[in-house]
Amino acid sequence: MSSSGATESALPEPREILYINVSRIGDTLLVTPAVRAVAARWPQARITLLAHPKREEVLRKLPFVQRTGGIEKQRARFMGRIGNPFADKAYDLAFVCNFDAPLVDYALRVARRVVAFRQPDAALNRRLYRAVEHPALQTTHAVDIQLMLPAALGVAPAGKALAYCVTADESQWAAGFLAEHRASEAHPLVGLQVASFPTKAYRDWPPGHFSDLCRRIRAAWPQAHFLIFGGELEKARTEALAAELGNAATLCAGRLSLRETAALMNCVDLYVGVDTGPTHLMGALQRPMVALYHGYSPSRVLAPLDHPCLWAIDHPLADRCTPEADMAEISVDHVWDAVQQALAGTPRP
Repeated sequence: MSSSGATESALPEPREILYINVSRIGDTLLVTPAVRAVAARWPQARITLLAHPKREEVLRKLPFVQRTGGIEKQRARFMGRIGNPFADKAYDLAFVCNFDAPLVDYALRVARRVVAFRQPDAALNRRLYRAVEHPALQTTHAVDIQLMLPAALGVAPAGKALAYCVTADESQWAAGFLAEHRASEAHPLVGLQVASFPTKAYRDWPPGHFSDLCRRIRAAWPQAHFLIFGGELEKARTEALAAELGNAATLCAGRLSLRETAALMNCVDLYVGVDTGPTHLMGALQRPMVALYHGYSPSRVLAPLDHPCLWAIDHPLADRCTPEADMAEISVDHVWDAVQQALAGTPRP
């Protein structure tokens, strides 16, 4: 449900639209179907999409966004005030995905109408053009939650697939990287994301399970090569797996930018990963993938939608467990079966 703090009237055709979503990599990408829907509804409008400065790069080059930029709640307190070029209501319409008052305040300063989820501050809600009720935790898919903001203005979805754009230069760089690491002729080329971030470590599949899976892949496809993705925080785990696989693997974790990682992901024949930001990024690239989900955050609320070859594997206790449930209960046999189906191009039933 939504409500308005202003007098109801027909919405004028917006020419400049602002979208604000400050979050982690995965949640940054999860908003892209909603932004696409807004662009489809008002194709003549210019859309500015602001995100966390460290995540903004994943939104660059989207065909339906004219400008991207960084914003943080601390910085937002000082943006859009007197003497600022955006202080004169530069936007006809703004959408805010967050619950940080400084971000909503900023949007209210620079946009004539603001749509946001209902905030804890009643006075702030009264200033919104639409205040949208956020659904309860784990009841609605994350993409559908974001689509609720444009839906409050009657905007229909324009597909639910996540969006990301790899440029021609990035594709050329990736080809050179693979050639340099003697992986150009590998088949299959398999991307691996072996860990989530530390605060969500319960989502991690055991390292021994990943090792076993890689051995099975190599036994079936001796020319297989593995690209091990990740960041500095899982360094010990990724380095151990790379050492075990030897010349059959290239360690990318902690060595590449987000966009370089995405360019390589766009080359793989298969991706296998746990539920984390890079898995959402892979979900936007429409490549065959096997994704593993903990029962506390099941695939029904997080897995990529409208994906041509996704094999989402849930913990046996999906929707019926706490974070303490062990991801080891997802067997290697189960994942191995999904890997074979994905590499065969079999769509998931």
